[in-house]
Amino acid sequence: MSKIFTFGFWNSVARLILRNRIVIILLILATTAFFASQWKNMRFSFTEANLLPDDHEVNQEYNAFLDKFGEEGNLIVMGVKDSTLFTEKNYQAWKSLNDSLQSFPEVDYAISIGNLNKLKKFEDPKRFEMVPFITETNPDSLQLATYEDELFTKLPFYENLVYSAHSNTIQSALYLNKEIVNSKARKDFVIENLDPMIKDFESKTGIDVRVSGMPYIRTLNSQNIIDEIGLFIGAALAVTSLIFFFFFRSIRATVISMVTVCIGVMWAFGTIGLMHYEITVLTALIPPLIIVIGIPNCIFLINKYQQEIQKHGNQAKSLQRVIAKVGNATLMTNITTASGFATFILTESKLLKEFGIVASINIVAIFILSLLIIPVIYSYMKIPKSKHLKHLNRQWIGSFVGWMEKMVRHHRIAVYFSAVGLLALSIIGIYNIKISGSLLEDMPQQADFFKDVKFFEEEFDGIMPLEILVDTKRPRGVLKSSSLKRLERLEDLIAEEPELSQPLSITRLVKYSKQAYYNGNPKYYQLPSSQEQNFILPYTKNMEGNDDLVNTYVDSTGQFARITTFMKDIGTDKMEKIEDNLWPKIHKIFPEDRYEVSMTGKALVFQKGTTYLVHNLVLSLSLAIVLIALLMAWMFRSFRMILISLVPNLLPLLITAGMMGFLGVPIKPSTILVFSIAFGISVDDTIHFLAKYRQELKANDWKIKRSVYAALRETGVSMFYTSIVLFFGFSVFMISSFGGTVALGGLVSATLLFAMLSNLLLLPSLLLSLERSIANKETLKEPAMRIIATPEDEEEISKDDENHKNQKIEN
Repeated sequence: MSKIFTFGFWNSVARLILRNRIVIILLILATTAFFASQWKNMRFSFTEANLLPDDHEVNQEYNAFLDKFGEEGNLIVMGVKDSTLFTEKNYQAWKSLNDSLQSFPEVDYAISIGNLNKLKKFEDPKRFEMVPFITETNPDSLQLATYEDELFTKLPFYENLVYSAHSNTIQSALYLNKEIVNSKARKDFVIENLDPMIKDFESKTGIDVRVSGMPYIRTLNSQNIIDEIGLFIGAALAVTSLIFFFFFRSIRATVISMVTVCIGVMWAFGTIGLMHYEITVLTALIPPLIIVIGIPNCIFLINKYQQEIQKHGNQAKSLQRVIAKVGNATLMTNITTASGFATFILTESKLLKEFGIVASINIVAIFILSLLIIPVIYSYMKIPKSKHLKHLNRQWIGSFVGWMEKMVRHHRIAVYFSAVGLLALSIIGIYNIKISGSLLEDMPQQADFFKDVKFFEEEFDGIMPLEILVDTKRPRGVLKSSSLKRLERLEDLIAEEPELSQPLSITRLVKYSKQAYYNGNPKYYQLPSSQEQNFILPYTKNMEGNDDLVNTYVDSTGQFARITTFMKDIGTDKMEKIEDNLWPKIHKIFPEDRYEVSMTGKALVFQKGTTYLVHNLVLSLSLAIVLIALLMAWMFRSFRMILISLVPNLLPLLITAGMMGFLGVPIKPSTILVFSIAFGISVDDTIHFLAKYRQELKANDWKIKRSVYAALRETGVSMFYTSIVLFFGFSVFMISSFGGTVALGGLVSATLLFAMLSNLLLLPSLLLSLERSIANKETLKEPAMRIIATPEDEEEISKDDENHKNQKIEN
């Protein structure tokens, strides 16, 4: 197997590419056209990312709830905190808005001031009926003032449902059709109908309307993801092309590189479409990632081509040697980078699995594209002029390499003290890291919809539904007096939690029935006694208009009850404390031998998923380390060299984790990607350095110092170039409006910068300090594959060039 990767093989690959340029161009065009045809299959996600495996207990509980009551995240709320709402003009405009929205097929029903009903007792026959709260078609200001007072003082049933318990804020509730909540129809309704109608109302009345609810938040959040894909791609292309041009001072080289990575982006979108994956906040990062990771490939290939041209001026020989001498090294660095992403495939999270599959496939694809496109395009162009080669002899690069050599030669103790000091600080910072399971934390905090979330948290104590499902284990068990009292006790406990809102359940309707029996007196808004139940029962038998309310909170068998509360945007830690506080009390109220209680809801599932992913982070990163260590063991066949090579790559990860602790950046789905991504990329520099170091050892008769300095001078420039491109390329993500994407970009950039310095300072220092342990042929055996060309390979390629000297590339 190792013979496959000899330079003879790569020399053959070079001839194959350069002799079949037209065929290769046609194949690339055809493949690109095929992937472009798959774009139609791309779908944007209309739901929150489910971070848990399908068979996880938390998912099973959530699905069991959905089976009983259907989609729970179908509520959109519109809030108004303005006393002028109860004036004739504004009331009519508000009523008209709500009536118009209710007429859409996407809305099952709406609850608002204009269509509000109240429960009324009738004697002949004995019955309760839901009658209109506002009876007049066009009430005047005096009547509206009376209704406003009655609503806030005599209808506790609607507290935190229609009006806020903290102020005079009024809200309308739109219950969307559960069939369209997770579909494109929801987005169309919100973007094309709801938002324009609300803006029209605001312009006519001057009243500020706050809008929220999970369907609304998810819609605008998805739209932000769509908008940012183009922004990221454009910014990544702009930044990397500017840096590339700064290094090479060649428009031609810059354009060729941009064409290469743009085709890679087209393939990445095509892969997502081909596999019918959704575009989520993670998969949306893949196209710009391909640009950022693909540019270093172009730098290696173009830099080597220009070096060869400067050396002998023969274009055919230069192109052949670019492929033969750089192809293997570039392949290995791309494989290690892809491995960092591929470890996500082994997690049980569908979201991370899809991200890992698409990213790793397309990292390998961008390597293949670079290896094919760059030599082929250059073969049709004139030889670079001397002005295009000036960057190869820049003084400032030489000064940077000289500084590194000086530090390694004379200041190794300072390097070690710095490394140990950073490690100690990092460990302190790591202990301060928190886990965040907030569903909203990563969303754009400057967006209007995020500010509206905070408004509803203040006025109504939360917006994200938390569901509690109570199984009484017997048909119609919910409506028994003992069960209702237990439900009320649990609701009182929930209401005591400041992060949770006043709960909604069947007990509200039962309490309201007693209030209606006593002619609407609000002091009787309470559960009826056993004796009162006997008096009230005849009225409820003939009760009309309450089916929707009952079916919302009790299943058709009467065995299962649902309690809905709304939680604020709290993290995993707070929610776990709330659960730890509630569960012992829940089990006391509902004995486990007679009742079964579960807690679920989208927000809770997301939080549990975050905790699950954090646990998987250790597995994912460990797999990446083991996998890359095995690759290096195969390449260098030295256990000691594996340990030496891992130290300068693990230290930057620990420093980054420490930074997260000090800066208050929590562990969450977006930031846990940092470590595997950065490790897979940063280890590339180590491979380049150690490969060159091994070659220099053999050439310098196993003289450690001479070999280390030679390797540092040879690889320092390319490592600096690629690290700078990666640093600024990942920094592009910091322009995102999503907090998680900003953190991802900043942390990966910082990690790669630390990794560059670690590989250029700490790694050679370790090699010099441990020279007695590693300065022998047994410690550094002949690699299983030659990553860079040796003098023997040079002779082999030269002979091959001589054999083919009469074979010219057709122009």
